[in-house]
Amino acid sequence: MTRAALAEQRTLRRAQAHAATRGAILEAARRVAARDGARDLSLRGVAAEAGFAPAALYGYFTGKDDLLLALAAEDLSALARAMREASVRADGGGRLASAAAAGLSVLRETETLAAALGAMPAQAGPGEAERLFNGRMIAVLKVLSEASGNRAATREGQCDVLLLAAAIAGLAVFARSGRLGALGFDPSELAARLEAHFATPPPG
Repeated sequence: MTRAALAEQRTLRRAQAHAATRGAILEAARRVAARDGARDLSLRGVAAEAGFAPAALYGYFTGKDDLLLALAAEDLSALARAMREASVRADGGGRLASAAAAGLSVLRETETLAAALGAMPAQAGPGEAERLFNGRMIAVLKVLSEASGNRAATREGQCDVLLLAAAIAGLAVFARSGRLGALGFDPSELAARLEAHFATPPPG
């Protein structure tokens, strides 16, 4: 085997080991967030859970905010997947209501997205975690665009998809706090109203 091939193998092994350790840290962070709350997540607590010295985490994340963004990006992937699957199962009418209900269900069970949004800087930065988060957020918006039948080809259409996402996120806050039930509203009823307001009727 040539030197170049050996060097390439070593680089690949290092990258795989780095990814595996990063994944283990994220899993530890998710356990800590579930136990103590995402807002109270600390690098020291995550390091203890993962079996690392706190300083070792800085080789994988720049700080708590970076770690929260990585967790939230994973949750955005799960959110997009759940909404897409629900929309496909609806197979025609009610696709947006099904996607919205699935989105509410996922968001009601996680606080990492809210915690990560609170940790983000006011101005978009160049960090890898933030880019990943933004990319996953765009994937969620695309799922909503498809489920609503809104191709978002115009600025107006894009605004509607963003308003739809904001409505679902806001309803999730109400649901997490128990206020939907206290006000006498059911998530499926509200998801149906979102369908009525935002879904574009199929052509013909």
